[in-house]
Amino acid sequence: MRVLVVDDDPDVAKTIENALRRSHTVFLALSGVQGIQQARQVRPDVVILDIVMPGMDGFEVCRRLRDDPVLSDTPILFLTARGRTEDRIQGFQLGADDYMTKPFSVQELDLRMQAIMRRAGATAAPAAADGLIRVGDIGLNTKTYEVQVGDRTALLTPIEFELLYHFMAHPGEVFSTHRLLQEVWDYPTDTGSPDLVRMHVRNLRGKIEPDPSHPTYLVTVSRHGYSLKA
Repeated sequence: MRVLVVDDDPDVAKTIENALRRSHTVFLALSGVQGIQQARQVRPDVVILDIVMPGMDGFEVCRRLRDDPVLSDTPILFLTARGRTEDRIQGFQLGADDYMTKPFSVQELDLRMQAIMRRAGATAAPAAADGLIRVGDIGLNTKTYEVQVGDRTALLTPIEFELLYHFMAHPGEVFSTHRLLQEVWDYPTDTGSPDLVRMHVRNLRGKIEPDPSHPTYLVTVSRHGYSLKA
């Protein structure tokens, strides 16, 4: 079983990895954005997710995984120090499959993961089967990092892939440069240069647009940012 652990505390993440790696393949992410990026790359069988993390917290990570066209069916188990009833309710409302509080028993954690997988029936979402997600004329292969528009195919760099994937997971939504710096590059609030976003948007347009100087897919929304037309 491929297990993705998302926890900003390296000691806790390593403890879980050491406990599970004898019977599972374990991947670690130390922030919410890293967790989403890792999930896209490794396609985990289950995600173990902390709630309290700087920047993007576990609730937001859960919401984004459930909104993702490829990862929406991935089982999620919250493992957190927050044990209030309202936190549990919010976690389940966002689509979590189970909820445990710290400190925890490793044996119980393993048993709960197995129970989650039995309930899930190990059935993958249709989009995950062939690795292809599509928005309108744009097809993105999450296994080969290739994008296809009409009869044109182009290989994306890792950051171009992450950027296009993010737009395709939220078609029609408008993203400011500052929000993209946080959600794609994992920069803290109010850090990073908007020029970085503009450069990669320009490069991405060069691979998906029939006429990059007059974009029809990845469009600029004046004074607000960028949006991928559905």
